[in-house]
Amino acid sequence: MTSPAAPTARTRVRPPAGAAPRPRRRRRLPFSAWHLLLLPVAAVFLLPFLEMFLASVTPASDINRIPPGFWPSRFTLDGYARLFAESEVVRWLLNTVVVSAVAIASHLVLCSLAGYGFARLRFPGRELGFLGVLATIMVPSQLLMIPTYVMFAKLGLVNDLGAAIVPWLASAFGIFLMRQFFLSLPAELEESGRIEGCSRLQVFWFVVLPLARPALATLAIFTLLGSWNDLVWPLVAINDEDAFTLQLGLTTFQGTRRTDWSLLMAGNVVATLPLVLLFLLAQKQFVATMASAGLKG
Repeated sequence: MTSPAAPTARTRVRPPAGAAPRPRRRRRLPFSAWHLLLLPVAAVFLLPFLEMFLASVTPASDINRIPPGFWPSRFTLDGYARLFAESEVVRWLLNTVVVSAVAIASHLVLCSLAGYGFARLRFPGRELGFLGVLATIMVPSQLLMIPTYVMFAKLGLVNDLGAAIVPWLASAFGIFLMRQFFLSLPAELEESGRIEGCSRLQVFWFVVLPLARPALATLAIFTLLGSWNDLVWPLVAINDEDAFTLQLGLTTFQGTRRTDWSLLMAGNVVATLPLVLLFLLAQKQFVATMASAGLKG
């Protein structure tokens, strides 16, 4: 008697009678379906930056051509060479980095302390003081420029880099943001630290601040964008070219070059590129911060 042949790899094993058929596995795409929607949106936002970069490396003959073309006939770095040769763009960039670094550090320290005080400490006039802080957000900044300029002139801060730094030491928005985040944290965590013998400042430093990283990162991002792109107040308070920030220097430089678009676009690329690179380097942390902040409400 011959034994039945063993099923080979190509032999299909039929399921027993009455058994339900196995569901077919769906093939997963190598990317998320949301990418099909996000890619066109990203292209729309990327197009102005691409056009700015192409204009910075386009010869003047191509830029002034009618109708203008999107892609240059040849690439040239003449705009960047003249930008660094005819302006103090390196000094302006360093001044802006100093202003932004001091603004971020002071915001993280002062706004977190003030927000924690309004959220947890009990003292007379706390609610009235917090309403006063919120009221300053409703006042247009243009109404405060003249009295602020007079005060800075009496302090000797006009035409100095300190004129661009001092207004960014703290903000009502930062205090409000940190207070709202501290209110969302359970007070039992702080009480456990006080039971262990920690002072209020130690509880704030070792318990509260590590939990507030999403709010601190969000505050740092908004402070960086605001201080880096600030133009109106430095335009009023600073006249010394050595103390110009990047935005103020490019605006003044633009006023003397009416139609030199390659040079002006090169300056805009220099002003925008550090923020773009910073976002690309910290993209994962930025997304994780936004997600964590959204989960914690």
